[in-house]
Amino acid sequence: MSSHVPNRARVIPLRPAPVAKEPLWRDIVGDVLRRERLAQERTLKDVAEAARISVPYLSEIERGRKEASSEVLAAAARSLGLGLADVLFLAQRELARSTSSRTRPARASMGEVRLAA
Repeated sequence: MSSHVPNRARVIPLRPAPVAKEPLWRDIVGDVLRRERLAQERTLKDVAEAARISVPYLSEIERGRKEASSEVLAAAARSLGLGLADVLFLAQRELARSTSSRTRPARASMGEVRLAA
């Protein structure tokens, strides 16, 4: 008589899928301001002076390093010939584009998967 051990199912736990990182609002607004400034072929110095903010501060806003107040954003927008609503619209459009281009992972079950060997 052979001592045959029946195949046992192996338990393999599921790992939650990594969640894509949400973009930061300050990064998106900074990108919008920089793109508009470059499209107008203007320097940081020119726009900062027109907005009455420092060049280093405008640079940090454009790079997403500083979270600018609505007053500062409005001043930067005006110096670019835009309204604050224009900047916010462009930023919202960019945010929608960046989030819709990512595929959202389905919620992973915290259960188990049993595979027959």
